[in-house]
Amino acid sequence: MKWLLTFLAGLLLGAGSLFVYLRTVPVPKPAQVVVVAPAAPATAAVAAPAAAGGVSLPVSELPGVPVVSTDLSELDLPLRPAMSEVALPAANGAGAATVAAGAKLMVPVEGVKLASLRDNFDQPRGADRHHEALDIMAPKGSKVLAVSDGKLVKLFNSKPGGLTVYQFDPSEKYAYYYAHLDRYAEGVKEGMDLKRGDLVGYVGVTGNSDPNAPHLHFAVVELTAEKKWWKGTPINPFPLMGE
Repeated sequence: MKWLLTFLAGLLLGAGSLFVYLRTVPVPKPAQVVVVAPAAPATAAVAAPAAAGGVSLPVSELPGVPVVSTDLSELDLPLRPAMSEVALPAANGAGAATVAAGAKLMVPVEGVKLASLRDNFDQPRGADRHHEALDIMAPKGSKVLAVSDGKLVKLFNSKPGGLTVYQFDPSEKYAYYYAHLDRYAEGVKEGMDLKRGDLVGYVGVTGNSDPNAPHLHFAVVELTAEKKWWKGTPINPFPLMGE
């Protein structure tokens, strides 16, 4: 019995000592949990790549899709318009009766008679196109004359046509095209009024003309509503010619 009492007394003393010890040891505080809200999507304008001088442009000021301009000097002018731009397409002599209110055009090379002209409007030029103009053979330096009244709207130098003149008729429905000129007449300028028979230039071999066959390449086109000097539906000039 005595040993049992001694055991119980020791047990109670040990439990008491353990209790006192645990009371004196500091208990660490639980770590504080901090909830971080997700970052909001960036709303600042995206800057464009720095331009010359280090200036950045906001998105709202970025340029649109670049417009690629066509080098007309490389093209065989006048260009045919798209079908959507032509109400009643003219072909071969269609529309000829209405050109210049029905008046005949004068032969645009001095000294060339009407009877000597040959209709070469439909002659093939390569595999996919036709001439669509009138070639008037003449010695180099022959005078090139305005076929009718109108306005000189463009003096242009292109690789195919060489030195060229574009003239609108008084109604601005039709354009007359003179190509392969050797040089322009003195004093001619864009915007000037022309009278039938006025000197505009001289026969040559500029552009893609055969250097051994000087001639005037003359064309008539029906303009679109845009009135672009370089665009129109070809009309055969041959039936329009008169003395």
